[in-house]
Amino acid sequence: MKIGNVTADGNIFLAPMAGVTDKVFRNLCREQGAALSYTEMVSGKGLMYNSKNTESLLERGESEVPYAVQLFGSEPEILSEAMKRLEQQGVEIFDINMGCPAPKIVKNGEGSALMDKPLLVGEIVKKCAEGVKAPVTVKIRKGFHSENAVEIARICEESGAAAIALHGRTRDEFYSGAADWKIIKQVKEAVKIPVIGNGDVTSGERAAAMLNETGCDAVMVGRGAMGNPFVFREINEYLKTGAKHPKPTFEERLNMALKHMELLAEYKGERTAVREMRSHLSWYIKGLKGAASARTEINRAETRSEMRDILKRLFSE
Repeated sequence: MKIGNVTADGNIFLAPMAGVTDKVFRNLCREQGAALSYTEMVSGKGLMYNSKNTESLLERGESEVPYAVQLFGSEPEILSEAMKRLEQQGVEIFDINMGCPAPKIVKNGEGSALMDKPLLVGEIVKKCAEGVKAPVTVKIRKGFHSENAVEIARICEESGAAAIALHGRTRDEFYSGAADWKIIKQVKEAVKIPVIGNGDVTSGERAAAMLNETGCDAVMVGRGAMGNPFVFREINEYLKTGAKHPKPTFEERLNMALKHMELLAEYKGERTAVREMRSHLSWYIKGLKGAASARTEINRAETRSEMRDILKRLFSE
């Protein structure tokens, strides 16, 4: 799939998710068939002020070709300058976050709050798109309080955006209820640039349904990949053959969880890895008999060895 002057080897993407899609997780998903992944959202202002935390979010995974970075902010000049700097470091696709519903982001007038400021949206996209050769895409929601995704998508296109990713919920809905795929279809019909659908895709059948029902050009998987990098393998197999790929075995799930933990420890150190794996492991073990009590044990574990023993016992049972 082409996004501006960049080609991705497929149209099933991993969504950027704060606190989830670090370099290790992105690599695992790319290995399973995600054609494109994005960094966790990075503050344009933090980057310009040389924040250490910001720099760590930008580390590129070995399998990330092309390499895409998502930035957030509300100041056109700062976002544009951040992109210019990052383009010199090899970033090939930029995404502007205009969909994050988190209160701490919204209260600063960033993320999905921008959807209530159409003129500013146009200024941001125009300034950024004119400042770099790499394609600039925008991730939006159905709206902030009310639905205005079609209006915002048109503004983004007119201002130079190379693609639009759309989550089918308003900011007020956060992640509750069912994602509205009809709005994805409406946006697709309203613009000529590629549209990437996002919301409630958890399987091959759901991905195919979104593509068919909305006409979108690509599918972005978010929460459906948490604890389940295998979802990309499943989706690609279904789209290619129409056959359901077997669900990962208990052994595959265990091995993936252990691999994730070991790679994270190599990358961030044991103490940080153990803390961050508590959330990831709760997703890996979801649905297993005894998961609730195992989750309590995992949240108390202080070492990889303890976590490893808990997982092996749970999966063997």
